[in-house]
Amino acid sequence: MKILFLTWKSFGNDDVLAAFRAKGHTVTELPYDDKSEPTDKVAVDKFAQQVKSKNVDCVFSFNYFPVVALACKDLGMPYLSWIYDSPYVRIYHYSIVFPTNHVFVFDSSIYLEFQQNGINTVHFLPMAANTDRLSAMTKFADFSRTEWNNKHDVAFIGSLYTEKHQFYQRMDKISDYTRGYLEGLMKAQMQVYGYNFIQDTLKNNPDIIKDMQDSLPMTPNPDGVETVEYLFAQYVINRQITAIERQEILKKVSSNFGLDLYTPDKAFKLDGCTNHGLVDYYDMAPYVFKKAKINLNISLRSIIAGMPLRAFDIMGAGGFLMTNYQSDFLEFFTPGEDYEYYDSQADLMNKIEYYLAHEDERAAIARSGFEKIAAHHTYEHRVDEMLSYLV
Repeated sequence: MKILFLTWKSFGNDDVLAAFRAKGHTVTELPYDDKSEPTDKVAVDKFAQQVKSKNVDCVFSFNYFPVVALACKDLGMPYLSWIYDSPYVRIYHYSIVFPTNHVFVFDSSIYLEFQQNGINTVHFLPMAANTDRLSAMTKFADFSRTEWNNKHDVAFIGSLYTEKHQFYQRMDKISDYTRGYLEGLMKAQMQVYGYNFIQDTLKNNPDIIKDMQDSLPMTPNPDGVETVEYLFAQYVINRQITAIERQEILKKVSSNFGLDLYTPDKAFKLDGCTNHGLVDYYDMAPYVFKKAKINLNISLRSIIAGMPLRAFDIMGAGGFLMTNYQSDFLEFFTPGEDYEYYDSQADLMNKIEYYLAHEDERAAIARSGFEKIAAHHTYEHRVDEMLSYLV
């Protein structure tokens, strides 16, 4: 099959390109910048002509772009889109229902939301790992340098959302009542794993929404079906919960066990924590996963059930994964056999202590997780699954 691959600065480009080609498909790459609005008919027509000139059978992109969907509909060409971001508001654009679309989401709760509304162009497809590439990463000449070398048993790679200008901090004009209400709501959500009630709760409190809207105007797209409650819940409140939760957890981990932290905020400091700053996810992160005795996954709270890409890459690199509870894991992996999960901060501390003291058990779980990824969850598996919808 001839595939037009839209390239942009996304995770997984090289891995899925290699998978398409390994399966015998011809891939043409086309840079895509996503600067045009779907209301720009000239931009849609121009992109359609670009696609037409490439003489391909389908278009593929990481994440979903309405301009591409509109162009492919005009051409009668299949558009394969694999979304790995959460939240991702573009999925609520009216074009999502086009029969030329095959949109894949990594969170089963999003898939079910669309299914329950009668939309069959959205499919559930977990993320993947390139175990061949990750297994080959056994030596790195500069990995022994001080700034890259793990110093502790536990590691975390990810944003802390402590960077300036986060949306929640911009709401500096909300009332004391609203702020207190939101703080209580966030504390309550932090006690619950596997279910997120933020959006539904905000929907039932229009006065709270109005106060937030007056301080931080957020407007749904006129050609989409997302609500203002969705925008505040997913882009403001759940992000702030994640910021609070990650800092609380990492503080406890670092004080009890030590922590190697790889994050964009190099100024962030904790006792017992070595902050290495930002690490290149493609070339360097796998070495962190391999060297750490325990790799943490603390999911962004807008991911309701899904398994983040980080989790696949940890297991695909042969690392031991300790993650918060996410129900999608249970469909594909066995806790205590392929990975381990925690359902509270106290549970996390107990399990870190246990697995640091039981090296053989920890190693067996990491090995089993890797073997299951290699057998069922590589990019080549996912390529076959996506293209099966075109048969």
